[in-house]
Amino acid sequence: MVTPDGRAAIGRRVSAPLRLDLDGAALVANWRWLAARTPGAACGAAIKADGYGLGARAVMTRLAAAGCRDFFVATWDEAERLGTLPKGVALSVLHGPREADMAVALAHPARPVLNTAEQVRRWRVGGGGACDVMVDTGMNRLGLSVAEATSGLLDGLGIETLMSHLACADEPEHPMNARQLGAFAGIAGRIGARRRSLANSAGVLLGPDYGFDLTRPGLALYGGIAAPGSAGIAPVVSVSAQILQLREIAAGESVGYGATWTAKRPTRVAIANIGYADGFLRALGPSGMGRIADAALPVIGRVSMDLLAFDATDADGAGEGEWIALDYDLPRLAKASGLSQYELLTGLGDRFERRWR
Repeated sequence: MVTPDGRAAIGRRVSAPLRLDLDGAALVANWRWLAARTPGAACGAAIKADGYGLGARAVMTRLAAAGCRDFFVATWDEAERLGTLPKGVALSVLHGPREADMAVALAHPARPVLNTAEQVRRWRVGGGGACDVMVDTGMNRLGLSVAEATSGLLDGLGIETLMSHLACADEPEHPMNARQLGAFAGIAGRIGARRRSLANSAGVLLGPDYGFDLTRPGLALYGGIAAPGSAGIAPVVSVSAQILQLREIAAGESVGYGATWTAKRPTRVAIANIGYADGFLRALGPSGMGRIADAALPVIGRVSMDLLAFDATDADGAGEGEWIALDYDLPRLAKASGLSQYELLTGLGDRFERRWR
């Protein structure tokens, strides 16, 4: 069973005391803005890790309706969970086919991205059809070496898209960007693929030279700031948690595990239903902030598994059952906590009620 937000449902779901409000218009606007940066290339969408935590099916449905035709997941399990693909949509599985995946891969409309000589062999022997190919141009992660890709290993394959991946695109002046661009351009004409694809979100912002035929943005679609020049990217995710209890403590009393925070004045403490099991990790605690109307509520004490304390002394509207809107500005939280924006998004757990508007 799949819920309206595009996520797997476990039994019958009641309303949750924590929620994500997701802006579908902002998601589509971000995709269109990214597409406009490389006008000679089609703009796809990475929806791996359950759409970066937002719900892959819901993201795909909205972007497909806006005109996106190329989507990317990591594994065949993710491909299967998407269900029936919208008409005219292509899906690629970035990690390629393991031996255990072959039955699904051969029957599924998605294309494998072949990353190793063994995956190429496996796909040939299995009688597979159209595929994509990843070539490593310096990141030393997944992908065939340039020597393997140009050795004749790929001869006769029906390659739809030849890909590589940029290692340092979030640093526009890094010399590796130009090296990888040159390496990819140098082999692209030697391999019989219909399309070429190099740029992720940050790669799109490096300029049209990096666009080739198809781009594969991920983070920026969801409101992340992938690199300088992201002024057109709008936030997509808003995080809220419900107050379970409001309590008054005296100056000198402490809050939470380890008694790491002590009240300097009589304090009203709001205990909300969110914690590190929901992706609000302990590293976020010192910089955490909530809001009720115009009142700011700093996070106090240590982040628990599923509870978080706020100083609600100055929030007249605070009360049991009230919702606290958390400051979930991705670049700010990443800088303050040392976590990446990717971690902040993909760590958002299953206990949130995801509400698209």
